[in-house]
Amino acid sequence: MKFLITFLRRYPGKSLTTLCAMLFAGIAEGFGMSMLLPLLSLSTGTGHGATHKSGSTLAKTITHLFTSINLKPTIGILLCIFVASIVVKVILVLLANKRVGYMVADVATDLRLNLLRAVFNSSWGYYVHQPTGSITNSFATEATRSADAYLFGMRAVAMLLNASVYTVVALMVAWKATILAIFIGSGILYILRFMVRQAKRAGRDQTIVLKSLLSFLTDILLSIKPLKAMDRENTAGRILEKKTMELRDALQRQVFSKEALRALQEPLSTIFFAIGLYVALVLLDLPLPNVLVMVYMLAKILKALQRAQREHQAMMIAESAYWSLLNKIKKANQQKEIFPGTRPLRFKRSIRLKDVTFSYGDREVLNRLNMTIPKASFAALVGPSGSGKTTVVDLITGLFFPKEGDVLVDDTPLREMNIKKWRQKIGYVPQETILLHDTILFNVTLGDETIGEDEVVEALKKAGAWDFVSKMPKGIHSIVGERGGLISGGQRQRITIARALVKKPELLILDEATTALDPKTEQDICNTLKDLLDQITIFAISHQETILREADIAYSLEQGKARQIKGEKV
Repeated sequence: MKFLITFLRRYPGKSLTTLCAMLFAGIAEGFGMSMLLPLLSLSTGTGHGATHKSGSTLAKTITHLFTSINLKPTIGILLCIFVASIVVKVILVLLANKRVGYMVADVATDLRLNLLRAVFNSSWGYYVHQPTGSITNSFATEATRSADAYLFGMRAVAMLLNASVYTVVALMVAWKATILAIFIGSGILYILRFMVRQAKRAGRDQTIVLKSLLSFLTDILLSIKPLKAMDRENTAGRILEKKTMELRDALQRQVFSKEALRALQEPLSTIFFAIGLYVALVLLDLPLPNVLVMVYMLAKILKALQRAQREHQAMMIAESAYWSLLNKIKKANQQKEIFPGTRPLRFKRSIRLKDVTFSYGDREVLNRLNMTIPKASFAALVGPSGSGKTTVVDLITGLFFPKEGDVLVDDTPLREMNIKKWRQKIGYVPQETILLHDTILFNVTLGDETIGEDEVVEALKKAGAWDFVSKMPKGIHSIVGERGGLISGGQRQRITIARALVKKPELLILDEATTALDPKTEQDICNTLKDLLDQITIFAISHQETILREADIAYSLEQGKARQIKGEKV
């Protein structure tokens, strides 16, 4: 029950209101059910006196209640009270279920928002070691299952509250028989607890397999083009099929445990009622109206307890998703990005890497590297794959900090500056031209409502994309990938560049952005960007000759050191 207690503490006010509504609903139903004893007595012709002589605490309480208000308990009045109590109970249950439904939506939403905030506020090192599919799985599947677990838990509590009210009524009818029956019923539930444990293990396995399956599936889909080009998608498909079969096994065990619990409850319940009837009729020699009311109440108690056990089982199946999601949020928060710098930002002269050393664990990537990017220049960094070019970009953007040395902006160490303000002055164009299946307008603004359409058009013109965008059927409102929105690789790259330019950055970084383009398209993009040098500084990393030829200043990165190969010495 640790899971449910955690949520009751997380939402104390709403949970208390819901539980109170459920409790009062049970009390209303119990009050209505208590009218059955005098109703049965009257219907059998024994009348009010017989009800009183039956000796049960319930009969005496009802007799005293009607006497105190000078009301004769006729069949009509008793039926009206019975129906009114059930109506009140239905209304309260409806209100409670409505509140629970809203809370389930709130739980899922809160968990998703906490995950998003934790992930987006985490350091770049967290992203590097985190499978994309794992975060997606937590956001979609685990948040939903966590909310479902809360729903099942609240239902279990509601059933326990109802069972408590029914027990009070039954005790007032025949307390000895009720205690014996409750003892036997609890034993039955205890016997069936192994099915709950089995379901919990199946739910935990389901969480583990789903996390692995969706992470692998996401990674495969991101790499599907090269796999299909090499006819190797079936290899990946077989791995996914194996994980899918593992998920099926977990689901089968989950379904079996749930159905086995339901199936075993029925014969054991029959034994329970047989014993209860024998005790009431033979051992205690209770009047028939008392026996009927007691048996009815015991049936309600057992039904509520059985449903509570099934809901508890369902909660145990789903709760592992909550602990997995909570662990994901905790790890992301532990790697929250810290921005200690507060010095004002100035970029008037240059960006300089001074004696920079950086390593990933034990693998050294940069060793006392020195290079300078003058303001309003087209600077390039070339080198073989794995030489550390992208690491240099990560240092300049403040995603990583050097182990030794400094990244200086106008002689001010970057770590002492306001990093978020610095990043707002950067436009970044990656090698992967990832465009969303949405309008060109949305792809450029990324939903930023502060950016107007005129600014989007201006950015598209600067990126050399306006010529083909303006010819599309809906212009900037054309949806990328749909009919009329099909564009080439070079055109996609220009839209990505427009996205980087729309916020009017002071530094534009091209991270292998032209690698996949043909020489002519690459040359055209370089010519377009050089026209912007009076407004921004461009830093491109590449191994293409075009970039090297067009750059004002260029460095070659080898063995962790930068060597200037073009331009005046700086």
